[in-house]
Amino acid sequence: MTVDVWAPKASRVRLRRPGAGDTEMTARADGWWSAELALGDAEEYGFVLDDGDDLRPDPRSRRQPSGVHAASAFFDPAAHTWLDHSWTGRQLAGGLIYELHVGTFTPEGTLDAAIDRFDHLLEIGVTHIELLPVNGFNGVHNWGYDGVLWYAVQEEYGGPAAYQRFVDAAHQAGLAVIQDVVYNHLGPSGNYLPEFGPYLREGSRNTWGDSVNLDEPAVRAFIIENALMWMRDYHVDGLRLDAVHALLDDGDRHILKELAEATDALSAHLGRPLTLIAESDMNDPTLILPREAGGYGLTAQWSDDYHHSVHVAVSGEKAGYYEDFATPEALVKTSTRGFFHDGTYSSFRERDHGHPIPADVPTWRLVTFAQDHDQIGNRAAGDRLSQTLSYGRLACAAVLNLFSPFTPMLFMGEEWGAGTPWQFFTSHPEPELGEATAKGRIAEFAKMGWDESAVPDPQDPQTFERSKLDWSEPGRGDHARMLALHRDLAALRRARPEATDPSFASVAASTPAEGVFRLDRGALSVLVNLSDRPTVLPVREDAVVLLATDAAGVSREADTATIAPESAAIVGPRLP
Repeated sequence: MTVDVWAPKASRVRLRRPGAGDTEMTARADGWWSAELALGDAEEYGFVLDDGDDLRPDPRSRRQPSGVHAASAFFDPAAHTWLDHSWTGRQLAGGLIYELHVGTFTPEGTLDAAIDRFDHLLEIGVTHIELLPVNGFNGVHNWGYDGVLWYAVQEEYGGPAAYQRFVDAAHQAGLAVIQDVVYNHLGPSGNYLPEFGPYLREGSRNTWGDSVNLDEPAVRAFIIENALMWMRDYHVDGLRLDAVHALLDDGDRHILKELAEATDALSAHLGRPLTLIAESDMNDPTLILPREAGGYGLTAQWSDDYHHSVHVAVSGEKAGYYEDFATPEALVKTSTRGFFHDGTYSSFRERDHGHPIPADVPTWRLVTFAQDHDQIGNRAAGDRLSQTLSYGRLACAAVLNLFSPFTPMLFMGEEWGAGTPWQFFTSHPEPELGEATAKGRIAEFAKMGWDESAVPDPQDPQTFERSKLDWSEPGRGDHARMLALHRDLAALRRARPEATDPSFASVAASTPAEGVFRLDRGALSVLVNLSDRPTVLPVREDAVVLLATDAAGVSREADTATIAPESAAIVGPRLP
């Protein structure tokens, strides 16, 4: 077999197999080096650059059994016998995404353990599992956004073989898998890529570190090939692209457009849909517009604006970036137009921000949520809505989430109102890096006005342990009641065509009274009362109560419905 590595900075490259000596590699064109050598399954190897003696892992390593500072191990993705032959994929339209972190989803924190929870996901109507990053990072637990080996699967999760078992089992259960990937920066520990070549752009930084050098064709290929690897070798159904606003690309063809083209080509070859979802801070529909219309052609993008408007409505919190969303019209605007800031002034950014979404864009191309890993974990205490809100308000948030006009997403445990926090945790072996991380977190919260004393130490192992889901909760009390509500909401959403109508023209919203929100989607009306008094709202004469967060809190009379405080109802005619 041929072993290749791109190392244009090196004048000499040796392939080292611990215990078996070194093999000189041959220089080829464009900074590539190669050697003919047979590597056995799980055999460890690495590269030695120039005349040094330190082993470096393979930049395209599939497995790191001893961590990101140690040798790579050979892994053949073709060795797995796939059982998902009947899997034809799932389109995103009409879907329900479930975002989970492998390390805290189950007590074991592994991919194999997560498989045992698929029945739970199916019972609540999940169609797509979105995994937080699983690529190789330094330490034993982390959110995953400090990855340094993008082609590897973290060993603590089970490594690449467990990942294949996970995706295979998901497909056999009827679940699609979306993998969160980070192409905008590399983590602070274990990043040896700059020793090999110009992977990073000198003098250019973003929020998390040095910018990735998208001016270098080999680096662009490194990203595209990584994306295709997940979808081809691991049968993943799509990718969630982290913080694409931090991808600095001034070339003629943006890296996102290039990625979308390559993904579409692979989709055509595989004969199943492949999904690309962008996380973007730009509020720019260019990401999801067709390429023939000047867009990048991605499948969907997140809308943080919808989250912010729901969060403020149900919690009353107005500090920091929530300030602009304190107006009752915020929820109306985000429900009917997707973005709140679509060219308007953002007080948090201190400038005009965003662009309007064309009316002919399908609503499902926006992924929205009431909670997610960022909006929980980046709070000072990592507290969920369930830790501060009444059951009634939490139930209203569930209705607003699952009956938005967009593609809804749940964060793990949200479906039962989990009482556990989800905090920011790290396990940097370097004490100085751990201390710097903790100080950086505290500084971030100053602008939000949050209590710095509430910030847990990211390096404390208990911060990680506290963030694990408690699977004894779903079967008791209000947790069980909340879980049943989510199941009913998802079932009603699947049953009613109005709930997945992709047209912005079919959506109307208003605030009939203070604390009251109304969303009309064709013949369906979503009525949410977050005030402290009952509200009476007009409804169709043939409308019946299809779902209520408090059965005793809603009544129908002639052409009106009365909704109790801190409750919600969905009304509409019965289906023929």
